[in-house]
Amino acid sequence: MATAIRAHAARMVSRANSSHIGGAFSMADLLAVLYTDILKLRPTEPAWPERDRFILSKGHCCSAVYAALALRGFFPEKELESFGQDGSRLMAHISHKVPGVEFSTGSLGHGLPFGCGKALAAKRTQQAWRVFVMLSDGELDEGSNWEAILFAPHHRLDNLVAIVDYNQIQSLGSVADVLELAPLADKFRAFRWAVREVDGHDHHAIRAALSALPWEPGKPSCLIARTVKGKGVGFMENQLLWHYKAPDAAQLQQVLAELGCAP
Repeated sequence: MATAIRAHAARMVSRANSSHIGGAFSMADLLAVLYTDILKLRPTEPAWPERDRFILSKGHCCSAVYAALALRGFFPEKELESFGQDGSRLMAHISHKVPGVEFSTGSLGHGLPFGCGKALAAKRTQQAWRVFVMLSDGELDEGSNWEAILFAPHHRLDNLVAIVDYNQIQSLGSVADVLELAPLADKFRAFRWAVREVDGHDHHAIRAALSALPWEPGKPSCLIARTVKGKGVGFMENQLLWHYKAPDAAQLQQVLAELGCAP
């Protein structure tokens, strides 16, 4: 599924001359595990009241989530061809108009605060569903996230899971050069979160971690996933260029060939 997500995302971004393919590829394995094994969902009933809520806070990398939703049957895969086109509901930042999308994001630092509210609502109404929020590392430069990181343990939101796509490259440079986050796990622990770190491309490790929630009763969980920007395609991996650049027709063919997918 992760390979199919990457192939669809590459086609979508190339066709629309859009961007953020590197960050879409870095979280594809995380999404594959979430949408295959972890999230409680009903694709034919997107508003099922007992569903888990997944929020893509790094909304600019929506091509990968749209692909995952289509692959799970929330809408036809054919619709992915309309990504970024005039009149399409598949906008270039994630939109709640799409079945399976809980919240529109684009401006960074909104997903986790919203997720805290959803998790608190579930607690107050004694609902069993959980809230998963996918964050980028560069997004953790936003102060609103740290307010939410302080808020969640105070309210004992052990139904909340933050997943950090820690590919260590943000829009204009490396995370270490722009605004260092290390030691990131220690920071979350200091704010009273339960924290685990995994290889964000190891499906077994991701599945094992997310199948055992909550890790500590009364504490929100943070999975720090160490990933590679542009993962799966040699000329894209760890390259800042692919934060914004779209693959042209020739590069798209190279991407699909490396992924072992049909043009």
